[in-house]
Amino acid sequence: MSVLSLAAIYRFPVKSLRGGAFDELAIDARGLVHDRHWMVVDEDGRFLTQRQLSRMALIDTHVDEAGVLHLAAHGMPALAVAAAVSTRRSVVVWDDRVEAAVVDPAADRWLSTFLGRECRLVEQPADVQRRVNPDYARADDEVGFADGFPFLLISQASLDALNARLAVPVPMLRFRPNLVVSGCEAHAEDSWRRIRIGDITFRVAKPCSRCVIPTVDIDTGERGQEPMRTLLGYRRRDNKVYFGQNLLHDAVGHLRVGMPVEVLE
Repeated sequence: MSVLSLAAIYRFPVKSLRGGAFDELAIDARGLVHDRHWMVVDEDGRFLTQRQLSRMALIDTHVDEAGVLHLAAHGMPALAVAAAVSTRRSVVVWDDRVEAAVVDPAADRWLSTFLGRECRLVEQPADVQRRVNPDYARADDEVGFADGFPFLLISQASLDALNARLAVPVPMLRFRPNLVVSGCEAHAEDSWRRIRIGDITFRVAKPCSRCVIPTVDIDTGERGQEPMRTLLGYRRRDNKVYFGQNLLHDAVGHLRVGMPVEVLE
């Protein structure tokens, strides 16, 4: 019987900007601490992603031990983002309208300059809860500024199966998962309903339908046709492409690379 383990942990502090790999991270009620904790919005408060601005893939993010967000990009001065102020504004992420905290105006100018359009950076306040779609969740499940769920899981074998079909392989970060599992067959995660990683159990809520973001080259910010063209050939259902699974967690705690993964259902 195969031994499943947690092969990688990724966190993306700002929705649709670059993230990073970690050996260990804490989990709070919303998911990985500081994952999708900040978000870029337009002047009307609507969320912006690589779907509209592929150059977002070129902005590095880092959260230091004090919880300060740092931004960096080629040709731009590094910026430590000042803490959020008490001012709130209404923002929209997909079908949800929530209150967000206004942060550093210097970050707004920095992002607007690099991205070539007026935009603002907002932060999710500790006292604002964004509920997960009740069709898939419990009443107390919440999420940060992620599309809809606290965690996205993909098996390493699923990416390997995709790359075996591609002329040029793509990195896992194109798909922006939080958790990567090794030791299973390709797309085994499609059949999972409940898993345990370490001491924390997770509910598998629904498959992740993919947009154009995986077609953005994270090194150049340019959009191409792959891997979506290839995925359409074997991962298409109901006119959508599915790759990975959205998860909900049942407890807070810590995750560490190498932890055993157990399929409960």
